[in-house]
Amino acid sequence: MSESKKTEKVQPKFQPLSAPKGLPDYVPPQSATFHRVRDEFARQAHLAGYQHVELPVFEDTTLFARGVGESTDVVSKEMYTFADRGDRSVTLRPEGTAGVMRAVIEHNLDRGYLPVKLNYYGPFFRYERPQAGRYRQLQQVGVEAIGVDDPLLDAEVIALADRCFRSIGLTGFRLELTSLGDRNCRPEYRQKLQDFLFSLPLDEETRHRAEINPLRVLDDKREKVREMTADAPLMLDYLDDDCRKHFDQVRASLDEMGVEYVVNPRMVRGLDYYTKTCFEFVHDGLGAQSGIGGGGRYDGLMAQIGGQDLSGIGFGLGVDRAVLALEAEGVTLDGVDRRVDVFGVGIGEPAQARMAVLIDALRAAGVSADMAYGGRGLKGAMKGADRAGAKYALVLGDRELESGEIAIKDLAAHSQETVALSAEAVIAQLRSHASISTQ
Repeated sequence: MSESKKTEKVQPKFQPLSAPKGLPDYVPPQSATFHRVRDEFARQAHLAGYQHVELPVFEDTTLFARGVGESTDVVSKEMYTFADRGDRSVTLRPEGTAGVMRAVIEHNLDRGYLPVKLNYYGPFFRYERPQAGRYRQLQQVGVEAIGVDDPLLDAEVIALADRCFRSIGLTGFRLELTSLGDRNCRPEYRQKLQDFLFSLPLDEETRHRAEINPLRVLDDKREKVREMTADAPLMLDYLDDDCRKHFDQVRASLDEMGVEYVVNPRMVRGLDYYTKTCFEFVHDGLGAQSGIGGGGRYDGLMAQIGGQDLSGIGFGLGVDRAVLALEAEGVTLDGVDRRVDVFGVGIGEPAQARMAVLIDALRAAGVSADMAYGGRGLKGAMKGADRAGAKYALVLGDRELESGEIAIKDLAAHSQETVALSAEAVIAQLRSHASISTQ
């Protein structure tokens, strides 16, 4: 064939697309770790009596402006805000607490037994500069305990967060703890801090921030600002007797529970609503984005968004950050490489058709199962069983069809047994093995 008659390679009509910048994909096998982490955090919350609440992905913009604080970077710089078709300003949720409080007020959950204990999870959105562990769509699991101002409840929430991280095998983190005072003692400290800050050669934007919420200046990451504020007055030195007692009781309870922590008097969380107890979990293996979760008490937030003047405390744990922390520590969660427990191999069309019916029956009985498709031979099909991480393979060919039996291969023990070719017999035999669970 002449060169001119050779078929030219056809170029695709459209170029492949990528996810928007800062929005991570979780695909197998990492997605299995992601789900295990998220589900384990939620499971630990449920063990402590927190019930699930499903929140809208976007809310009225006023909720976050009023609840999170207009002086925060979250509200002033990072929110995804847009006008809907009714010309209403709505915002993709940047955090979960304000939405939970809105739901509690709207559905009168605060009129019943207190505290109201709620758990949530899902994506949150912030327009940040993307880098490792810092995404524009971030995944969190959170809890809120609303309606009771009790240092024992603070300790419960902090201990629960600590248990969540330890339950997935993380050990290389530390818990930092402080108190931000309350409406009674913070005004005096605020004035002292402002007097100090206004004596510094601050740039115009930082000075404006000091006027609105001076605590936020202590959270400035610029080295020059951090050096200038190194000798700034600290909130812990201005706590009144009630706040000091509250903080001491939280620490004593954590000590009794065996939860290790360090007091960080310069800690400032990125949201305005925090009062009294404030905490953060830090993992140095993640570099600059070392925070893997945190939270605190927010006495006054409910009243600020139109509800009763009830207190609350909660946390948000970063699922993305926890996954990265597992990688940093070299921790692999057990079973994340297992897609199913049982894998069916049918050799020949009649056997494949019969296998499809059997696999469906296993799934109906609560056994996780898949099978080889596409007419693969035994060797190729068994590779599929291996890639699925299956514990057992069911092998069915013409000979087994004729005898009315099916082979069950234990892939770990390299052993094989034969049972009657019926869903009941196969299910009974699989259930006799302790390593097979049903949903």
